[in-house]
Amino acid sequence: MQPRNDLRRRRGFSLVELLVVIAIICLLTALLLPAVQSAREAARRAACLNNFRQLGIALQHYHATTGSFPPGGIELIAKKPGGRQYAWGAFLLPYLEQTAVFEMLDFSLPYYAAENLNAARTPLPVFVCPGSPRAITMLSGGLGATDYGGIYGERILSPNEPPKGVMLYDRAVRIAEIRDGTAFTLIIAEDTEYGTSQWINALNVFDQAFPINRAPLIENDIRSRHPGGANGAFCDGSARFLAETMTLPVLAAICTRDGGEIVAEDF
Repeated sequence: MQPRNDLRRRRGFSLVELLVVIAIICLLTALLLPAVQSAREAARRAACLNNFRQLGIALQHYHATTGSFPPGGIELIAKKPGGRQYAWGAFLLPYLEQTAVFEMLDFSLPYYAAENLNAARTPLPVFVCPGSPRAITMLSGGLGATDYGGIYGERILSPNEPPKGVMLYDRAVRIAEIRDGTAFTLIIAEDTEYGTSQWINALNVFDQAFPINRAPLIENDIRSRHPGGANGAFCDGSARFLAETMTLPVLAAICTRDGGEIVAEDF
């Protein structure tokens, strides 16, 4: 005997039920997506901060070996036509386990000389924030990119002349000269938005002029893609997140080495 169709019939989803399921999935996705994006940004910020920790340690080793921090740059072309224009990042290479790249450079020639291009084109992740647009290729203007710059001083409260920071041109600063305290003096910080920025090129040095994350694009200033602030490293080797709500007097104070300012530990 043939089984009765009405006993074997299976009921499927109706159109209304299917639409309800799709709506629930969309709602859950909308609720979860911000959490996923937040987790990804937290990971990028942590990775960026770890870069600063590595750079902070390298700067301490450089100082222990040479008796000073590296200059922010040497022989800026704008001041010395034909100058070599090497940045602090180039001098730091042996302390970042990049001796092979360092030995490819002929420091008697400008950084842009043909003999130095193979080294200059080397992408070095330690100089690039994972959340930066430059993180895709790690190149800027065809050379190895950087999102991090040396602190030349501040012009928030007064002109930066003579320069008040630690990363100066054609001059190396010793810890003994940092009378404001190494834990309260910024030496390098983020700038992910400034045009062409390369780890070998001494143009990646700046004096702070605006609140964090507020500078116009034509300025080289502390800013990042991290919500709420940017990362930086201090002269004691520590690294920390710099909140964009930091008051301008405090921001100016941490950008100077010998201003005599008193800064609270919880800045």
